[in-house]
Amino acid sequence: MLFPSRISAFARLNRLLSGKQYRDARFFILLDENTYNHCLPLLVSHVGALAEAEFFELPVGEESKSIEVATQLWGALMDSGADRNSVILNLGGGCVSDVGGFVAAAFKRGIRYINIPTTLIGMVDAAIGGKTAVNLGGAKNQVGFFHAPEAVCICPEFLASLPESEIVSGLFEMVKTALLSDVRQYETLLTSMERLHTQGIWQDGLGDAIKHCVDFKSAVTLSDPHEAGVRKILNLGHTFGHGIESFLLERQSPVPHGVAVGMGMVCALYLSVKKLGFSQERYLRYCRTLTHLVDVKRFTLKETEGILSYMRQDKKNREGLILCVLLQDIGVPVIDVDVNENEIRDALLQIGKG
Repeated sequence: MLFPSRISAFARLNRLLSGKQYRDARFFILLDENTYNHCLPLLVSHVGALAEAEFFELPVGEESKSIEVATQLWGALMDSGADRNSVILNLGGGCVSDVGGFVAAAFKRGIRYINIPTTLIGMVDAAIGGKTAVNLGGAKNQVGFFHAPEAVCICPEFLASLPESEIVSGLFEMVKTALLSDVRQYETLLTSMERLHTQGIWQDGLGDAIKHCVDFKSAVTLSDPHEAGVRKILNLGHTFGHGIESFLLERQSPVPHGVAVGMGMVCALYLSVKKLGFSQERYLRYCRTLTHLVDVKRFTLKETEGILSYMRQDKKNREGLILCVLLQDIGVPVIDVDVNENEIRDALLQIGKG
């Protein structure tokens, strides 16, 4: 992990890429229109080792996460003469790192890649852990590999180019991590989010909160790289969130991934109260925070059926059962909780009530 320290993360990345392990490497930068305009100039001006890098541009957003796009990228790599020593650098948010990691995992039976996340959600979640995937048939992340990056370079400078909506999206992934790990982190984060709503300002300490998320996810994924056990806790809110995200994308009313996860956590915490005795007060406070920061859609009973159809395709399901991560308390997650479809409908109808 390349964090800023006494020298910048850019300088540390340049030193890494200038080392002997990359002496024979060719570099290919994967990006989208946003990162081409706002982030690529900053990267190449600070990382001289990338002066001769080629770059490939993806469509912005979930449209890029497809087998068709991956096939085009494999063809472009072949046309450019990429070999097994080549390195892909994913400059972007979660979609770029997902696609780039997926392409790297399959090309020549696996080449190296480095994630350079440019969004908050990328820094705290998507770029870490080695999960790579594309979507299939409208369902999220149905085809993928576990293929860890060589490094993750986290440069907070990129956050200055983001609109507030993208920061808010990332904050909900940070809330997820705090719910899994540390009650003080959670309370501090929610207080800061409430201040963002009431005063339009963010208190100091975002860098420390990012580092907490990175350290926690890194520790979990290193202990369980292929999601056989404890790594499943990181799916808190995601079974619901992926279903919501896929449904709204189908309806051409997309929401950012972090917002979908934020909505999914309403459902997970609601069921945690009902099934495991999680604090009702903490659940309600979370709901208020979500509705203050996000224009949350209320779903009809008919719409819950559409979301359910995607949730039935979730890759974490087993033997026809929809399995979720719930919480007994902050820092006390329970994996593989069987949730029936009536409970799911009930939980989805709670979104937006706060």
